[in-house]
Amino acid sequence: MTQQRAADNRPYFFLSYAHTPGYGGGTDPDMWVERLYQDLCGHVMALTDLPAGTPAGFMDREIRSGEGWSERLGDVLATCRVFVPLFSPRYFASEMCGKEWYAFEQRAIHHRARLNRPAEAIVPALWVPVPPSQLPGSAERLQFNHRDFGERYVTDGLYGLIKLRIFAQEYERAVYELAKRIVSVADTVRMETGRPVDYRLAPSAFGSPNSGSGAPRPMRITIAAPTRHDLPDGRLTDYYGDNPQDWNPYHPDSARPLAYVAEELVRSLNYQAVIGSFDEELGRSGGKPPPSAPEILLLDRWALQDEDRRRRLAAFDAEDRPWVTMVVPWNRDDHQSRAAEAELIDKLEATLPKKLSQGRTHCRAAARGVPSMEAFGQILPQVVEVAAQQYLRHATAYPPATGGGHGERTRLTGPMGSTQFIPDTLDRSTEAEDV
Repeated sequence: MTQQRAADNRPYFFLSYAHTPGYGGGTDPDMWVERLYQDLCGHVMALTDLPAGTPAGFMDREIRSGEGWSERLGDVLATCRVFVPLFSPRYFASEMCGKEWYAFEQRAIHHRARLNRPAEAIVPALWVPVPPSQLPGSAERLQFNHRDFGERYVTDGLYGLIKLRIFAQEYERAVYELAKRIVSVADTVRMETGRPVDYRLAPSAFGSPNSGSGAPRPMRITIAAPTRHDLPDGRLTDYYGDNPQDWNPYHPDSARPLAYVAEELVRSLNYQAVIGSFDEELGRSGGKPPPSAPEILLLDRWALQDEDRRRRLAAFDAEDRPWVTMVVPWNRDDHQSRAAEAELIDKLEATLPKKLSQGRTHCRAAARGVPSMEAFGQILPQVVEVAAQQYLRHATAYPPATGGGHGERTRLTGPMGSTQFIPDTLDRSTEAEDV
């Protein structure tokens, strides 16, 4: 009973907003955001049975002087029920806001993986209207009808409504409707409490500052795993399905195939994921093809028990494709895998020696074995970043079609012959020799 009550007393929402720089006159530029926050808290308290003294929401102004801001943000993002981003052009240019979005989205991904049910607990609000072309993939994918809050809200945003007295009624309506949506989503989704993400190390859900436009970049996810129809003798079928993409190494902790969990994690980093199987793609290609996109290879050690697949994996390793980084999920609770671990490690080391030694420390750790779904979620963003950097180093670059003046962007070949634009100011200083 005590645990249930504590869970029920979690903040209903986290208000994520971009700080506006100060200007002349000493006026606090974020005072209007604080007023919105207080109005939302009042409505949430009226619409729920939260006891007195329990916070209805959270905004970063509540962090006390001397309190560790990173730890505090991480704790609240791991417990709040709904994430409310205040859309504005400045919001999507903010790395800090992208980190907050990413931290909350990780909880939603793990919630969906564990329970295999929807967990859409992001309720966006328009502070200043943003053209659809300026939305990053994480925001563009949200299914949300802003017109439910009023036509004037759509055209002017909450900032316009709160600043102009003639729109006072429209402001009150929009804030009340937003509060109702927050409470409804919180009570419907019932997001599980997560483990705090280290805010200082978290990537941005809006992509790297050096990634050019906000459009999602391509990232391939390739699965090298057997199906339940071609398993080694005696191997349990619990972890497999009719296709390699159905492989679920973290069963029963996860109820979803790993390929689709990885897809969501990759999408949360502002990439467009394309899922395929090694047997159909990499394992059948002749010779070393030029890179068309960065790639993550998810390998089941049990796949090495098939001699034909093992031969093709060895040939792939010999081709030395550094833009393909390897992750080897290894469920520490899979007793059958633990019993065969020594044999399977020997085969892995003999088959893919280059991939095992490639990259930075976290890449080598990912190739040696990722023991849990939680660890997989923590290490995948680092591996994705290395694959993206290596792709930029090895992809064919073409000179600009015209001009060549300052600000032109290099064009790189993308998947299926598409193009990907990379700013010529890309900072390559982060590409260490062991990337």
